[in-house]
Amino acid sequence: MKSTITKILFLLCTMPFCFGQQDAQFTQYMYNTLSVNPAYAGSREALGVSVLHRSQWVGLDGAPSTQTFNIQSPYKDKMGLGLSIVHDEIGNNTNQNTSFDVAFSYSVQTSEKYKLSFGVTAGGHLLNVDFNKLRNYSASLAPSVENELYKKFSPNIGAGVYFHSNKFYVGLSVPGLLETEHFQNPDDEGSVIASERMNFYLISGYVFDLNPTLKFKPAYLIKAVAGAPLQVDLSANFLINEKFTLGAAYRLDAAISALFGFQMGKKLMLGLAYDREISELGGTQFNDGSFEIFLRYEFIKNNKIDLTPRFF
Repeated sequence: MKSTITKILFLLCTMPFCFGQQDAQFTQYMYNTLSVNPAYAGSREALGVSVLHRSQWVGLDGAPSTQTFNIQSPYKDKMGLGLSIVHDEIGNNTNQNTSFDVAFSYSVQTSEKYKLSFGVTAGGHLLNVDFNKLRNYSASLAPSVENELYKKFSPNIGAGVYFHSNKFYVGLSVPGLLETEHFQNPDDEGSVIASERMNFYLISGYVFDLNPTLKFKPAYLIKAVAGAPLQVDLSANFLINEKFTLGAAYRLDAAISALFGFQMGKKLMLGLAYDREISELGGTQFNDGSFEIFLRYEFIKNNKIDLTPRFF
């Protein structure tokens, strides 16, 4: 089983017309919204920086790992700016994909409590595949790859909308509108081994006040892409004294998760998550689950009074 992931990667790169969910996957998506929706930029009303690390299928050789870096800030009265960097790798650095996206949002006050934000993003991603690191690799199966090393930078644009108040949000987005083709056959311009597809995201959540010290925060994320099953993430968190978060999550037919968060003062937040596979992969015990750690720091002045608490 030590070569399972690299064999899978090789098959994905050599199957004709490969389709699948290609964007990185997160359990703490409610804290990482900028990575999938540019309209979220500036919605927290403060300059903030966040980082996330995910180790998937720990104990399985060549398993995926993902890192994100996000920075966002309101700009003037109705605009927001953001930068999102996502690095995803699989197969002990055999496949590395790094995306860079600059986000811009514009918000309209639709009522006393609600805002509607429109966002666009522009950037691109760098795909790097080193076939030399694949076990059981045969160069004859990938004639379109020169020197057994594939590198390609692909520009992209995206868009999204985000409707929110201080206790409710819903967003719809397509982070990548351009579909990039990879590993073209030089002898046949119409032949493509792998092709990226648009990923559609629908995200929503609400904050219920159960009592003065306890809040209930359900949320969901739905991701759809042509040629792959619908991915649905459901989560339920309890916020205690606006400091501690305890919750659980369920990824449809894939995993169950435990979540923990700690608001360390007004500026710094820590989030942790652990996933356990309920699919055949998890049942075979070839891995010890998946782990995530999340940190967010916001540059808030100590004397600033929070008129609109930011729960997401």
